[in-house]
Amino acid sequence: MNKNQRAKFIQKKLKELFPHPEIPLHHRNSYTLLIAVLLSAQCTDARVNKITPLLFAKADSPKKMIQLDIKEIEEIIRPCGLGKNKAKAIWHLSKKILEDHKGKVPNTFEELEELPGVGHKTASVVMSHAFDKLAFPVDTHIHRCAKRWGLSNGKSVAQTEKDLKKLFPKKDWHLLHLQIIYYARKYCPARGHKIAHCPICREMLKAKV
Repeated sequence: MNKNQRAKFIQKKLKELFPHPEIPLHHRNSYTLLIAVLLSAQCTDARVNKITPLLFAKADSPKKMIQLDIKEIEEIIRPCGLGKNKAKAIWHLSKKILEDHKGKVPNTFEELEELPGVGHKTASVVMSHAFDKLAFPVDTHIHRCAKRWGLSNGKSVAQTEKDLKKLFPKKDWHLLHLQIIYYARKYCPARGHKIAHCPICREMLKAKV
């Protein structure tokens, strides 16, 4: 198999295993999704989903968020890790959304990435799932799998994103991003990976690709 054939095989298998994946972070709108994705950095989605209801009960909009003290935000989100930095980012990005975007989350990569604490991956998730814009967010799970499957050299997340965008149809990026994450967590973890229990790696090994 060449790289394109591998990509087609992988996509077919992912569709079989995860035909209708949903975004794992609970959210109500573009703002709460943005905050949830920011909190998910170096934290599990499961833990974020336990914390966001507490935070959003007090502030589920930029206007309400800046009425909280940064320390109060930090106290709530501490279990997600990096509490001090994330609390500052949440407060300041909320202020910027109010001042520069009339209280609405911007829907371009450039404007999103200008917000405090928002990098390209976070912006990509919001663009894809909140605004249905073309994006292929690459997290550590996707980066790992792309390298294991020979779809990218794994030198950087940015390179992996470019490689995957070339290999897969644009219309499928939204689903593939989620399908690979679910697959990686269930079958292709960073530690304790067993090829015999990993349908894609197992079949690719058999085919010697």
